[in-house]
Amino acid sequence: MDLVMNSGACCRQGATGAGRRPGTRLLVAGGALFAISAAVTVGWGASMAAMPGMPMPGGWTMSMAWMRMPEQTWLGAAASFLGMWSVMMVAMMMPSLVPVLWRHRLALGDVAGRRIAARSLVLGTGYFLIWAGQGAVVFPLGVAVAAAAMRWPLLARAVPLGVAVVVLGAGALQATPWKARHLACCRGLHPAGRAPASISAWKQGLRLGLQCGACCAGLTAVLLVVGVMDLAVMAAVTVAITAERLAGARIARAIGAVLVAAGLFLLLRAVRGG
Repeated sequence: MDLVMNSGACCRQGATGAGRRPGTRLLVAGGALFAISAAVTVGWGASMAAMPGMPMPGGWTMSMAWMRMPEQTWLGAAASFLGMWSVMMVAMMMPSLVPVLWRHRLALGDVAGRRIAARSLVLGTGYFLIWAGQGAVVFPLGVAVAAAAMRWPLLARAVPLGVAVVVLGAGALQATPWKARHLACCRGLHPAGRAPASISAWKQGLRLGLQCGACCAGLTAVLLVVGVMDLAVMAAVTVAITAERLAGARIARAIGAVLVAAGLFLLLRAVRGG
């Protein structure tokens, strides 16, 4: 409620002719970046879906995301994954980031339009740099788990059970005070001291990226274990992140309930052997 009231107050303060154009440019630029990244992600996902995965003991299929293509080095595979992960994160996070940038732009009041655009660009760069760094951690972990599953059939058979546990844990995390605290931080920006504008925006972007990375940890884990290459899963996680970012903790808890139900279903199916 406070966030809505503050946004309204900022809107009244910054609703000058000079203040509206930068906000419009922000929406246009954000929409264009989302459209481009989404198109690339869909094309990538469709091309990867055409490649058959590796059937594994336990009735599941190993994703090609954790494997090298023929004649590809591991460095090349890592670079390819990181590039696509970064583009995918732009597509997934842009719908929830633009409203935050919009509120931030309103809070700046009658700052010159070019300065606002520059601050938003620097802030967004810092924000997505954190998500790119997350991909650099995810890839070697995914490769290690995939290699272990291919080496030990007993571990491979336990993967469906592990997926169910991860989804259950992600659902439970949605209802915790820890989640609510990080979600509140993700929904707004605050000035970073008295640093110069560019440094302040950079710090804000990095800090917001860290907070949102923590806030989305459960949903990101679901994406990774259920289907990092699956466009439907990507879309569902994007909708969930955007919804909770716009509506707050109540929606986050509702999403958690859905995840718990899905986790219980997966757990029952894993116990029954598929």
